[in-house]
Amino acid sequence: MSETRAQRSPLKDRASRRPAKTAENRPHAPRSPERLTVLVVDDHDVVHWGFRLMLTQQPWVGRCLNARSGAQALALALRYRPHVALVDLFVGEESGAEICEQLRAAESRTRVLLFSGAGEISPAAAAAAGASGFAYKDWPARRIASAVRAVGLGQSIFERHRPAGVHGLSEREQSVLSLMASGATNPEIASQLHLSPYTVKEYASSLYKKLEVRNRTEAVQRGQRLGLLA
Repeated sequence: MSETRAQRSPLKDRASRRPAKTAENRPHAPRSPERLTVLVVDDHDVVHWGFRLMLTQQPWVGRCLNARSGAQALALALRYRPHVALVDLFVGEESGAEICEQLRAAESRTRVLLFSGAGEISPAAAAAAGASGFAYKDWPARRIASAVRAVGLGQSIFERHRPAGVHGLSEREQSVLSLMASGATNPEIASQLHLSPYTVKEYASSLYKKLEVRNRTEAVQRGQRLGLLA
């Protein structure tokens, strides 16, 4: 009996010395496309709040990141490798299309969905910048969420729903321009059109770009020369 115990004890000793399988020494699992990491790039706090509220309620969102500039977006993309980045067409004075190009160059696996509440970009221009789609802020929350997930899973989303007006201005942009010509401030324009001041700023930035001007004075003067203002 003692000899049998002696023969078995080394086996028990070796078994006791084997490291237990723990979460620390298991290999890391690849990131799952069923739980997406989403990066939102916008310079307005209210936009971040709204998107975070919507996205964190989706069962397929694992993490929601926020960036308020191109530099912040790049740093987060390199650190977290998000599946999809939701990038505003105008981030302060920065171009969303340019931020898209930078993100794609830094982390090619991050797909980009451009979005805006006022401006618009053609599918060809968006694709040239590396974007996989374009969405509008006034879409229903469910529709935006579906677009984010589709782009994160490798699909493309391009859909126009605003026919361009005279000289490329949308009906809303022409309304903003007319109110600018009347001398209304951005808060006054927002009140009359039942929009937020942030959305008015986006419409203004968009029409400046389309009219190739730098400010509201030049926009009004260009509008008058083009016959956009009565």
